[in-house]
Amino acid sequence: MLEIVRKYNFWNNEEITFGFYRKEYITTLSKYMGNRLIKVLLGQRRSGKSYILRMIIHALVKQGIKPKNILYINKDIRELDFINSADSLLDIISIYRKELQPEGKVFLFLDEIQEIDEWEKAVNSLSQNYIDEYEIFITGSNSRLLSTDLATYIAGRYVTFEIFPFSYTEYLGFKQIKRSKASFVEYIQHGGIPEHCKMADGEIQRNYISGLKDSIVLRDIVERHEIRDVYLLENLIRYMIDSVGSLFSLTSVVNYMKSNGYSATRETLGSYLLFLEQAYFLHEVSRFSIRGKKVLTGEKKYYLNDPAFKFFLSSSFDPVPGKYLENAIFLHLKRQGYSIFVGKHDKREIDFIAEKEKERVYIQVAQYLTEKETIEREFGNLQKIKNSYPKLVITLDDILLGNREGVEHIQAWEWVE
Repeated sequence: MLEIVRKYNFWNNEEITFGFYRKEYITTLSKYMGNRLIKVLLGQRRSGKSYILRMIIHALVKQGIKPKNILYINKDIRELDFINSADSLLDIISIYRKELQPEGKVFLFLDEIQEIDEWEKAVNSLSQNYIDEYEIFITGSNSRLLSTDLATYIAGRYVTFEIFPFSYTEYLGFKQIKRSKASFVEYIQHGGIPEHCKMADGEIQRNYISGLKDSIVLRDIVERHEIRDVYLLENLIRYMIDSVGSLFSLTSVVNYMKSNGYSATRETLGSYLLFLEQAYFLHEVSRFSIRGKKVLTGEKKYYLNDPAFKFFLSSSFDPVPGKYLENAIFLHLKRQGYSIFVGKHDKREIDFIAEKEKERVYIQVAQYLTEKETIEREFGNLQKIKNSYPKLVITLDDILLGNREGVEHIQAWEWVE
């Protein structure tokens, strides 16, 4: 077993490959290192979590940490299927310590840890071990990872980091291209899934994204939650992909499914939507009454964790639709750590209200401001809000309309990082 684990570690000073360097994440993570806090990286499959772990390992070795003091276990590797429980994990760590005899702190990296039953018991035992010191990093592809009863074992002793596919700035660096309207339009269609960004052929890209969707559905939803009606789930996914950025209620989804011949209840579809959120396939955005200052129940919006799922899998093709732009603005705000709502001001809709600590920004998103009524609607909706917080209209227009009564017109490719 140890020899299998050895193949995927760097104990003989093997070269550590990690692809494109994701500086923002490494800088943030480095601030939390050097203590017993468990570092938890959460995000959709193939968003780059494993690469980030290897970046951290590379940095540790460069700092003088001996490679044999680093143990990396990636549960996506089938050869490591024998590590499938808390006991088997502790057993292999015990064998590793006996054979390699690392001196001092051991840095433990556990990738896709949800594949290990009762992993929390093992991690808790290791983190509390004051004889053999560990600094632990774990990744998972499901936000429910830390919401189970077992997670109480490590309550208060971990810090979480949400990992997204490439940002626009990372996409530019990876592709080695310049910031421009053309590159931004390409980005908001093709998305930032790292492996996908290496592919040039459209058919290969489509097959990759389809396969990734199937992997998320099968491994993180169907198997984990023992879904029986996979056909209903697949049709719900298609509906959600086509409905990105549109306001709708759970009742309207039930009615749509029933009108198309599917047997569906609110409870079933509500559970499926929750599972898609937990697997980081979708993000839910609630409505907020600006005048009433409260979150509203009923209609909500959903956005994809990466726009490639819409571009390559949508049943309706549009080369540069406004919803791609809206999804990109949402993801930018999400990466920046904002809490995001859809705004309701009397009968007017505000695309986004984004809040972080004492910051707040109101945003309208439109593809182009070519019609007078579009200009009046996008600026007018924000002008009705009487406070001093920033108010932005973000578009793909080549010519800016400037500031109108406190509302700033912004070009998306210059604003999104």
